[in-house]
Amino acid sequence: MTVNKTNIRSLAQEELISYFETLGEKKYRAKQVYEWLWKKQVQHFDAMTNLSLELREKLAAHFSLPALTIDATQYSSDGTIKSRFKTYDGHFVEGVLIPTDTRHTACVSSQIGCSLSCKFCATGYMDRKRNLNFDEIYDQVALLNQQSERVYGQKLRNIVFMGMGEPLLNYKNVLKSIEMINSADGMHMSHRRITVSTAGVSKMIKQLGDDKVKFNLALSLHAPNDKKRDEIMPINETNNLANLVEALNYFYQETENEITLEYILFRGFNDSMKDADELTKIYRQIPTHMVNIIEYNPIDNAKYEKPDADVVEKFMAHLSKNRVNVHLRKSRGKDIDAACGQLANKDGMEPAQPVAGMA
Repeated sequence: MTVNKTNIRSLAQEELISYFETLGEKKYRAKQVYEWLWKKQVQHFDAMTNLSLELREKLAAHFSLPALTIDATQYSSDGTIKSRFKTYDGHFVEGVLIPTDTRHTACVSSQIGCSLSCKFCATGYMDRKRNLNFDEIYDQVALLNQQSERVYGQKLRNIVFMGMGEPLLNYKNVLKSIEMINSADGMHMSHRRITVSTAGVSKMIKQLGDDKVKFNLALSLHAPNDKKRDEIMPINETNNLANLVEALNYFYQETENEITLEYILFRGFNDSMKDADELTKIYRQIPTHMVNIIEYNPIDNAKYEKPDADVVEKFMAHLSKNRVNVHLRKSRGKDIDAACGQLANKDGMEPAQPVAGMA
């Protein structure tokens, strides 16, 4: 009969200490194990080399250590690296390392698939298999950080929850993963370097405010009125713009954290001067940090197209004229389907291995 073992990373350090006391072991042994799990990010009990073989065997007998592994990688011509991670139960999820001259950013996923069905997003055409556990989200960041150090000689500076899935529909695991990323016992990364992006779950945005979170928030807006947003983002039917404006104001009132509006431009759909005026009205109702204009990255299942460069320029100029703090976020990794909205676990990735000249 198969015995289901407890995931050792589900235990707080105090719980590990209690377990070691039942074995007659010293408290510091529990702290050593905790450091191996979170600071050193080992994936096997055998790697805990300052523990006796007997103790490591006891841990393996009592606990499991399910960890993400990098199953495959793709390298973009612009330096972006996409990784396909494999979970302990055989699912796949993608994350992206985005290097620039000033920072290295990890774009991580929160769910395997997605249930929101946004019409312009490749992940939206996938079924949601399950939420990622907090330790699996942590593993993505840890593995992308190791990749950044190995390939580019630099640690991660920023983390964005903009990969597969809706973070606020996996609320507890996302917040727990960020807690461990922030913790001195984990990666000790500042919460100010973390941005969680949501398609707009009003109730949970307010919950973020109640929980006094310290990270930044981005709203995937993408349309300036309810009619257009309903068409491309079904979630808007139950979380309309009026509700989102109210929720975002509450979030800022409770946290004073930065809020960014994300806006993908689609040719002939949301790129007119009227659309820009409507977007300006929304901008003025929210204490938002800026509007990020995002280049659309075509996907197989969607009919949308990217507008011409002069249309983008005019749209942004109109916003700037109306005193909107607007920024163009250029897509990275388009040639390997690693850009915004393109993550979909496609076939054709290469088994994980260093690339000559990059390692």
